[in-house]
Amino acid sequence: MKQPDKPVESSRIMEAIRAKRAPRTGKAGNIEELEAKLIADIESFDLSAAERQAIREQQALREFGGGDPESPFPKIVATGAERRLDLQQGRASRPMGPAQGAIGTSSLLQQLRQQAATRQKADHEALAERTTVNESIDQTLKYVFFYLHDFVQQVNIVKPSVPRRYAVADDVVFDDLVWQEGFADYRTQAQSAGALVELVSLSFQLASPKDFVVERDALRVDRLRNTLFDFGLQFSCKEFRNARSFVERAEFAIRGHVGVSVRWRADFAKGLIQVESRNLERPGTVTYTLDPAAVDQALLDEFGKLALGLPNVFRELAKRT
Repeated sequence: MKQPDKPVESSRIMEAIRAKRAPRTGKAGNIEELEAKLIADIESFDLSAAERQAIREQQALREFGGGDPESPFPKIVATGAERRLDLQQGRASRPMGPAQGAIGTSSLLQQLRQQAATRQKADHEALAERTTVNESIDQTLKYVFFYLHDFVQQVNIVKPSVPRRYAVADDVVFDDLVWQEGFADYRTQAQSAGALVELVSLSFQLASPKDFVVERDALRVDRLRNTLFDFGLQFSCKEFRNARSFVERAEFAIRGHVGVSVRWRADFAKGLIQVESRNLERPGTVTYTLDPAAVDQALLDEFGKLALGLPNVFRELAKRT
């Protein structure tokens, strides 16, 4: 029985395997010398002297604005994300410089913010008020149009006499007038501006049973011509010239028709309605200013009486607005 010899054989086999796996080099003696020198350096290393040297270097860096005064010795950490995270946290923990920290506490910016907030609030309130006023004018003008549209439809059928005299000149006076035809229309803003009603117009023709033929000398020709243009009357003018082509006199043929127009115009900026009339009460132009809230059934009835030449108090009602 040779069993007791097995451990010895196993030991030899393990030594042979290690010898086979160990790198073979001809510099084993040099390695032993380097190891001995390294051990000697470690044993002779002066830790206190190294610490003093590191402190001196740190102080020198601090004088030139570098280094971290809280960490005279660098921390040894594993290479990778953990080291980068420490650097980012170190930068975030440092206090911000004047250019960064002043933004949140600037008194000038605070004043500007307050002024901007006040201005925005005022603008919003003004816009809301202006919108309310504009919508009120829009609704009022729509009401005016519906009234006038119905008014002219009825009067166009009745064709009543209009007891009014239009004295254009001493020898040109229109009377015994009769309603011929009327028309009502309206106009809105562009769709981008809100499509609000901004104008309602009424126009009608009155006819007189007679025409006029009048003469003017050279000095009064332009005066009468301009008056007839201003009143929108239909006429023709025949001039008589002398041998030197100068106008000596002119003959005017004036038709017995009087055109009347009334424009109800929105003044959104002032929150009012301007009523511009031509040849309504008399030859020429008359303008009224109305508050939208004052335009109601009673006021429009008085306006209708005015258009027909009947007794009315439209002027008095218009003055109260």
